[in-house]
Amino acid sequence: MRNAFAMLLRKGKRLTERNVDDLLEKLRGLFSDIVAGDIMVKNVITLSKDRTMWQAKELMRICKISGVPIVDGENRLIGLVSIEDIIVALEGNHITDSVEKHMTKNLITLTPDMDLEVLIEKFNRYRFGRFPVVDLEGKLMGIISKKDIIGAILDKFRLIYVHDTRRTEVLEKNLEWFDRSLISGDYVEKKSADFVFHIDYSEVDMAGVGSAKLKSYLKTRTDDETLVRRVSIACYEAEVNVVIHSGSQGYIYAWYGDNVVRVRVEDHGKGIENVEQAMKEGFSTASDHVREMGFGAGMGLPNMHRYSDKMVVVSEAGKGVVVEMNFYRKGNG
Repeated sequence: MRNAFAMLLRKGKRLTERNVDDLLEKLRGLFSDIVAGDIMVKNVITLSKDRTMWQAKELMRICKISGVPIVDGENRLIGLVSIEDIIVALEGNHITDSVEKHMTKNLITLTPDMDLEVLIEKFNRYRFGRFPVVDLEGKLMGIISKKDIIGAILDKFRLIYVHDTRRTEVLEKNLEWFDRSLISGDYVEKKSADFVFHIDYSEVDMAGVGSAKLKSYLKTRTDDETLVRRVSIACYEAEVNVVIHSGSQGYIYAWYGDNVVRVRVEDHGKGIENVEQAMKEGFSTASDHVREMGFGAGMGLPNMHRYSDKMVVVSEAGKGVVVEMNFYRKGNG
């Protein structure tokens, strides 16, 4: 499947509406961890109900969009004006009417927790170009088009490609993987890290302290709450893995850049015998004691994979683990 998709991209084949539908249908089960809240466009252009259809038409023309959500004073979604609505208003000479008179009110919406399969089912069933995403109170959170879904799938393919090729290169060429970046191949200047935390594997109760401190540090550098949240969740999973699995001391390193946050978590402990198996949700080698403490659910590496934009894991049994993750600001990477 991956090779066929890559071949399609390399050939530069034009993705028609039917191509896109067929492609999404084939891939729907492979990326079930993609949810609406992760891929929706959050900065949505909206209008209030007292604006005119003419203003809606001009807004769509200037912004090159085909629909405008209509919201009330508390950002609750109350309708939507599409190009079709504009055409009908022009034909009926109602273009100066308020949008409230002509907007579509019975809307099909998404919630942020809907996974890729549900999203594709919605697009296939209703044949709309995009869907608004709302919370439980009906407040508009974002909007999703087929383009956003394709973009999310492409990001996942890039991550898988980087993971596979870089890990193979590092192991086969016997590169110094504790000294080099797994993603770029450059030597890692650990002394230049903006954040460093020593993980003490003997203190299980302290698991998560490093990721909490990294979160606090990032909050002093950026107000991008989504970025900070993604980094802290992925780092927490990596830190817990060191504590419950490695039997060794570990370190968290982070570098803060204008476009990317780079995080590297490493230990010299027991290592991972089968990285592919460890990447599967629910797989865990944690002891019953560790499970009783609330750890070891088998979601560590899958969650790191989900919340990072690029991730490479390199490990060998008895030689430790290095996890490197990149987190890009929206619109970069």
